[in-house]
Amino acid sequence: MAIDVGSIVEGVVTGITNFGAFIELPDRVTGLVHISEVADAYVKDVRDYLKEQDHVKVKVIHVDEKGKIGLSIKQANPPVRNVGRERRLPPTVSFEDKLAKFIKDSDERQTEFRRATDSKRGGRGSSRS
Repeated sequence: MAIDVGSIVEGVVTGITNFGAFIELPDRVTGLVHISEVADAYVKDVRDYLKEQDHVKVKVIHVDEKGKIGLSIKQANPPVRNVGRERRLPPTVSFEDKLAKFIKDSDERQTEFRRATDSKRGGRGSSRS
């Protein structure tokens, strides 16, 4: 089977690195899905999305003169868009809870900062000459 740019094929994840995943295509040909082509969202760790032996659908996005094959999972599986009204799910945490957490974290950071600067100055209440 010839691997043509633009074709969508099924493959198996054979290896995962910090920069992407190796996919074995039909005829035992291997290609690479770069970390930027794994998902539409930001991907910090490929292992959050894939594991070895996963069967995935990929799109061939380039084949260079050395025969290296570039693949994309996100282009092979375009996001489904709602036609008409979009249904928004309620947030799992309310705005008030997020605000309270932010204020608490901010107060803790300010307290730590004050302690650090006070210790550099010699503490509060020290006389300055």
